[in-house]
Amino acid sequence: MLVAAQTEESDTAREQTKAEQDVDQVRQRAARDQQRLDSGAITSPKDLSNLQHEIASLAKRQGDLEDIVLEVMERREAAQERVNELTERVGSVQSKIDDAGRRRDAAFEEIDGEVATVTKEREVVAGTIPADLLKLYDKLRAQQGGIGAAKLYARTCQGCRQELAITELNEIRSAAPDTVVRCENCRRILVRTAESGL
Repeated sequence: MLVAAQTEESDTAREQTKAEQDVDQVRQRAARDQQRLDSGAITSPKDLSNLQHEIASLAKRQGDLEDIVLEVMERREAAQERVNELTERVGSVQSKIDDAGRRRDAAFEEIDGEVATVTKEREVVAGTIPADLLKLYDKLRAQQGGIGAAKLYARTCQGCRQELAITELNEIRSAAPDTVVRCENCRRILVRTAESGL
């Protein structure tokens, strides 16, 4: 929209310049004719009449061209106002875009900081887990969309949201606390808590 308004303003500016040049040409010709008439160099009544008629025609033509100049000036002024209005709107939108960009960058920076902190914490915790269990967890994580272990809550695996069968629950209930148990449905490692419903 702004480009269209700028183009219209530019076009009307050229149109105004052309119309003003046309007015100047008619004015100059009328002034020359008036000088010839005033000089008394023309003595023939027919030539005098023709010259007076031409001066009158030029005056009418000048008036018509000045009306055109005024009409073009009005259109140009309207186009300039539209350009100014749209420029302000573009500036306002650009300001909002810049602000959103700054907020996005700040959020990315915060997320990057959190990722770095969590990564360090994960490295510390991973260092305390047996290598074979960590390898199994990483393998399951890759297979299960980033979640290799899930909480067993109220007899339901929170990874696949499936309630475990009574026989599976009995096996988990009888397993030693440090035994790695897995969901029969999604194969994720199950994390047992007091809320597991065992």
